[in-house]
Amino acid sequence: MDYVLKTNGLCKNYRHFKALNGLSMNVPKGAIYGFVGKNGAGKTTLIRLICGLQRPTNGDFELYGIKNTDRTISKSRRRMGAVVETPSIYLDMTARENLKQQYRFLGAPSFDGIDELLKLVGLENTGKKKARNFSLGMKQRLGIAVALCGNPDFLVLDEPINGLDPQGIIEIRELILKLNREQQITVLISSHILDELSRLATHFGFIDSGRIVKEMSAEELEAALRKCVRMRVSDAKALARVLDGMNVEYKILDSTTADVYAKPNFTQLAMELSKENCEVISMEEHDENLESFYVNLVGGINRG
Repeated sequence: MDYVLKTNGLCKNYRHFKALNGLSMNVPKGAIYGFVGKNGAGKTTLIRLICGLQRPTNGDFELYGIKNTDRTISKSRRRMGAVVETPSIYLDMTARENLKQQYRFLGAPSFDGIDELLKLVGLENTGKKKARNFSLGMKQRLGIAVALCGNPDFLVLDEPINGLDPQGIIEIRELILKLNREQQITVLISSHILDELSRLATHFGFIDSGRIVKEMSAEELEAALRKCVRMRVSDAKALARVLDGMNVEYKILDSTTADVYAKPNFTQLAMELSKENCEVISMEEHDENLESFYVNLVGGINRG
C-alpha cells in the first residue's frame, strides 16, 4: 500500500508537557483519514509538525516517502494544502480577491483556475461580498479553496466543521467527498465530532494523550462496532444477577436499562427473570456508534 504520510515515534514536548508521545500513524494514498481524538489529544500539534510550522522533539515522519529531515521535504510539502485551526483568509477581501492573493503568493503565472475553484467550493456567486460578511461555513469553504490553489493532492483539515450549523456541516462534508472521489485528493481530517467523521472517513486513527492507540479501515471499524440488545426491565440488578449466571456479557446503563452483548436464550432469560420477580419492559437491537467505540477504546487503555 502507498502512503502519503507516515510518522514514526513522533514526540513534541513543551517544557514539561508532552503534546505528542511516540505517535506513529499511516495515511494511505487516496484515503479520507479520520483523525479521531478529544480536544487536547494532540491532533493540531501533529498537523503543525507535518506542515512545517513546528519541529518534532523526537521521531520523524515521511511525506510521499521523503523524510522531514531531508532537504527536499519542501517539494513534498508543495503537494499539500492545509487549513490549520482557522481558515487563512483576508476578511476585507472578496472570495475572488483572496484566491488571487494566494495565486500571487505561490508565484502562479496567471489567475486561470480561480473560477473553477470558486465553483468547486460553492462561492461563485459571492461577487463583491467581503469575507468578513460570510457565514462561518462560507469562510471555511473559502479557506479550503485557498488551500487548493496550489493543486495539492493531499489536503489537511483541522476541525473543519467545528462550530458550523447543520447546513454548513453538510456543505463541508459534500465538498470533502467530492475532492476525494472526483479529484483523488487524499484528505487528513481531524475532528472530535465523531458522528460526522463516521459519514466521511475511509480510514481512522484514534489518538489519546499524544499517541495513536488504534488504526483501522472503515470496514474494520464497522465490524468492530458492537451490536447489542438494549433491554429495559423493572430491576437492572436482578437482570445482572441472571446474566451473570448465564455467563452473558452486558453493561448496566441505569436502574432499568442494560445492553446485552450476546444473544442469550431469551425464553430461558425470561424464565430466570420471572424467578427474580423482574419484568421485561422492552428489548430492541442497538448498534454501538463511533463515539462510544472511542470512549471504550480510550477508557480501556486509560484503565490499564
